[in-house]
Amino acid sequence: MIYEIIIGILIYDVLFVVTVQSSRRKMLALQDRIDKVRALQESQQAQSQQNISRNEAKIRELETLLQKLGDENSLLRLELEEKKATLDYNNKVAIIENEKRQQAETVIFSSDVYQHIQDNLNTGRPLTHQDWLELAEMVNSVYSGFTEKLYNLYRMTEQDYHVSLLIKMRIQPKDIALLTAHSKESVASTRSRLYQKVFGKKGSSKDWDDFVLSL
Repeated sequence: MIYEIIIGILIYDVLFVVTVQSSRRKMLALQDRIDKVRALQESQQAQSQQNISRNEAKIRELETLLQKLGDENSLLRLELEEKKATLDYNNKVAIIENEKRQQAETVIFSSDVYQHIQDNLNTGRPLTHQDWLELAEMVNSVYSGFTEKLYNLYRMTEQDYHVSLLIKMRIQPKDIALLTAHSKESVASTRSRLYQKVFGKKGSSKDWDDFVLSL
């Protein structure tokens, strides 16, 4: 009897340790995903028009300070000029990235791949394996590293990836359902589930769409 109790305690201890270690791994994986998401979001925020406008206001403030400073305090002048140059450089990069993003959408909507998708929608046919390969190649050529960014955040299933590709192409949910040969409910569930997995909190299917479009 005592022997059985000891064995039971040992088994319990082992299970407890395994459970704790598993929970810790999951927490670390979640934190890693959240850190990567934050880095992506900060990058997108830096390119936003709002941030560009804020930088322009700061540049004007620095120019005013430099004018008032005159030739006095050369060290402070150098620091202010360095800040101004950094803000100016960041704005130029952001403007270029925004222009590239706008041009990317023009490339997508005028592409043969997009036209083929529209043809499939008109005839009610899902995409073939070859279609998905061509779609992925086109999206990654326009949005550099799109697939890599997704898989760095979460180990996606084929369906997860296909849905995300079509979101990036600005295909409507009901049409995504047809092209992936899944129900509208399944597509909606996939999108909201992906948001929860990546961000570690509940979100709507549109929340995932917005995130994918920001990449």
